[in-house]
Amino acid sequence: MTSTKASPRLTPATAKRESSPVEAKRPAQSPHDMSRHFIKPLLKSHRELERPPFDCIALVLQGGGALGAFQAGVYQGLAEANLHPDWVAGISIGAINAALIAGNAPEARLEKLRAFWEQVTTTQLVFDPFGIARHWLRGDFGHVFLNRWRAGATLLEGAPGFFKPRFPPPYLTAPGTVEATSWYDTTPLRSTLERLVDFDRINFGEMRFSVGAVNIRSGNFVYFDSNTHTIRPEHIMASGALPPGCPAVEVDGELYWDGGLVSNTPLQWVVEGDTRQDTLTFQVDLWSARGELPSDLNDVLSRQKEIQYSSRTRANTDRFKQIQCVRMALANVLEKIPPELLESDEGTLLRSVADRNVYQIVHLIYRAKNYEVQSKDYEFSRTSMLDHWNAGYNDVVRTLRHPEALQRPVNGPGVATFDVAVDGRE
Repeated sequence: MTSTKASPRLTPATAKRESSPVEAKRPAQSPHDMSRHFIKPLLKSHRELERPPFDCIALVLQGGGALGAFQAGVYQGLAEANLHPDWVAGISIGAINAALIAGNAPEARLEKLRAFWEQVTTTQLVFDPFGIARHWLRGDFGHVFLNRWRAGATLLEGAPGFFKPRFPPPYLTAPGTVEATSWYDTTPLRSTLERLVDFDRINFGEMRFSVGAVNIRSGNFVYFDSNTHTIRPEHIMASGALPPGCPAVEVDGELYWDGGLVSNTPLQWVVEGDTRQDTLTFQVDLWSARGELPSDLNDVLSRQKEIQYSSRTRANTDRFKQIQCVRMALANVLEKIPPELLESDEGTLLRSVADRNVYQIVHLIYRAKNYEVQSKDYEFSRTSMLDHWNAGYNDVVRTLRHPEALQRPVNGPGVATFDVAVDGRE
C-alpha cells in the first residue's frame, strides 16, 4: 500500500488529544469475543501503523445524507494510520464518499473529501440584533432550534453543488416528466463528481469500488462494481437517488433509485460476495439500531429512520458468523472425502461453498446527539458537518489505539468483531 501523510484536522478547535502511555495490565478475557485470549495495553497513537495481516482491507460506507461527513472523518483517521483500503463500497452518501476515495490518489483524497463537504454545506446565521437568541438558544433546546432552522433552509434552498429545489414544484408539472417525480434537481451533483473524481482511476482497478442501487421496474438490488462495470457519474448518482426528494437516474436504459430502499449497507457484498479472502472490514454506519424510546412525534420520526436505515449491523454480522461457521465445518468435512468424489459436480459445488478465510469486522457507528432531531440527515450546515467529521475522526482514533481491533480471528468461525463502544476501554 502507498504511504501518505494525512493533512491536519479539519478544525484546530477540536484537536486530537494524545493519551499518555498505558501501563500493561493483567490479561483478561473479553466477554464479547471469546477468541481474544487477552486484551493488550492501549497504543500511544493511531498513526503510521503496520498493515494488519489480511489480504484485503475493506471500507464499507452506509447511507445517511448529511451525516456522511462522519465517514470522511473516519477516513482521515485511517489515512493517518496508513490503513488505505483495497476495496471501498458504499450506498447513497456512502457511494459519493467512496467515489471521492477510490477516484483520487492517496495524497489527494482528504483534500477532495474536504472540498466536497465544504461545498455542499453552508454557514447559516440567525438574525439576532438584540442578543435575544444568544440568551435563549443555549443547551439542547438551542441546538434543536438551530438544527431545525438549518434543515428548513436546506429544504428551501437545497445544498450547493448537490441538489436544488425544482420550480415550479412537481405537482405543477406535467405527469410523465422527470420534473413531476421529484422535489429536487440533482444535476449539480454530476458536475461536482466530474470535478472531484477521476473515473479513469476508479476503472483502472487500483482499488475495487462497489455501489448499490435499486432497479425501479424489477425492484431488485443491483451492485455496480468496478470489476464488472465501467463506473460513470450516473452509477454514483443512482445509488443516492432517494425518492421522492431525488429523481430516478438512468443507467444503460434502466432507471434506478437509492440502494438504501432495500439495504443501506454493502457489508454482505464485501464478505459474502464472489471474492473469498482474509478481510479486515471497517463498517461505517450512520444510523444506530439501538436507541431510546421516543417522547414526541419528532422523536418517533427520528427513531423510525434509525431503525429503517440502520441495516441491523450487529444482527447481520451474527448471521454471517453462523454462515461462516458452516463453511469452515464443511471445509473440514471435505478433507475426509475421497478425491474422486470431490471432482464430481456435487463435490465441486461443495468446494465452492467451503471457506477457511478469516474476517475481522470493525464497527464504527455514529451515535446521534440528544439535540439531533429527525432532520439530521438533511441538515447541511457547516457547523453540523464539522461536528460529524470530528466525531468520525475521534471514533476511529479511539478504535485504532486498541491492538485487538486489527487482529486476525484465531478461533471459532473465523469471524470477529470490534466496536469501541462495546469492547473498548480507555
